[in-house]
Amino acid sequence: MQKEENNTSQQANAIRAKFEERYHQEPLMVRSPGRINLIGEHTDYNEGYVMPAAIDRDLIFALGFSKEPHGTLYALKQDESVTFDVTNPAKLSSPQWPNYLLGVIRQFIDKGYSVKPLHCIIGGDVPTGAGLSSSAALECGFAFAVNHLHGFHIPKLELIHMAQWAEHNYVGVKCGIMDQFASMMGVEGNAFVLDCRDLSYHYFPLNLTDFSIVLCDTMVKHSLADSAYNTRRAECESGVILLKQYYPKIRSLRDVTSGMIDAHRDQFVGKVYNRCTYVVQENQRVLDAANDLKNGDLKAFGKKMYASHDGLSRLYEVSCDELDFLVAESKKIDGVIGSRMMGGGFGGCTINLVSKSGVEFFLSAMEENFRARFGHEMNSYVMQLKGGTSILEPDRMG
Repeated sequence: MQKEENNTSQQANAIRAKFEERYHQEPLMVRSPGRINLIGEHTDYNEGYVMPAAIDRDLIFALGFSKEPHGTLYALKQDESVTFDVTNPAKLSSPQWPNYLLGVIRQFIDKGYSVKPLHCIIGGDVPTGAGLSSSAALECGFAFAVNHLHGFHIPKLELIHMAQWAEHNYVGVKCGIMDQFASMMGVEGNAFVLDCRDLSYHYFPLNLTDFSIVLCDTMVKHSLADSAYNTRRAECESGVILLKQYYPKIRSLRDVTSGMIDAHRDQFVGKVYNRCTYVVQENQRVLDAANDLKNGDLKAFGKKMYASHDGLSRLYEVSCDELDFLVAESKKIDGVIGSRMMGGGFGGCTINLVSKSGVEFFLSAMEENFRARFGHEMNSYVMQLKGGTSILEPDRMG
């Protein structure tokens, strides 16, 4: 983990120096990680089960109070700054990135908190568009930092809901709760199963022994991504409305069985039957996969990853040629026991379980084959599991 700690320290030092140069004060420093999801995709907004973990890729925030009547947000990656009225943090039509933060400020205001004008600089190394939830890291890190800076003492769970609200209402993506929860609540070296209905969760050490978590990033995000995400959510809700006529006690697809869906197959419109079938099967896969990990049966776990991808591609239809290609290629390489697309879909990453001794060959083969097929490079990351959103103390910044 030393390499990752050093990388975080270097980034934090650079961001801190930039803040001091621009605003002539010492900032509060906060880190907020991206996340992976081992299994359980598109189940969270159906009140189902997911198995995420926070990772060693962070967004880093430097914050301090403004002496002016307005606040500023500055993104290092875009080299772009915006000013905002803290009493009326209105959505912007362009650029888009500040809306993740302005929505969070709006939540503080709407809940009756007196937010003072502030300056914030954001940088870090969570890749965007890769399915690692850079958006949740952005929202959660900022909410955590604003809370700490003002001494509001808002519980983490409430901050998670505030971050989710920002994405729903200021960004327009009706995401589930998993991404924000994983970014805020991760524990180093642990994954956890989260029940997205009551937000109960159970950590467990992820003992991969001779295997590594490797992400293959297609470096693409097809334009369908956000609109299709909201469409899938609406399709699931329409399935629940239909089934509720026959099973009044159900609240969401979490309560539905395959038998219920099959009994009314002819009544579903369009692709709704397929969407509901996938979600019900995926929920069960998460619970079964958790038992595989507890029993140390990584090969059984890996098979469920492949089954998850098959469902996401055929039934839920949120994959794409690049993702399907990477999963198919992984099956040809010795030492790979599981692979699937991760995240909203239509681009981003596959998550792979690869024997540690075979990681170098795996990446070399995948990069070469991907380039030959699509004519551009893929990116890759070997992931470690890290803690959730936290203060970066000065002694951790070198």
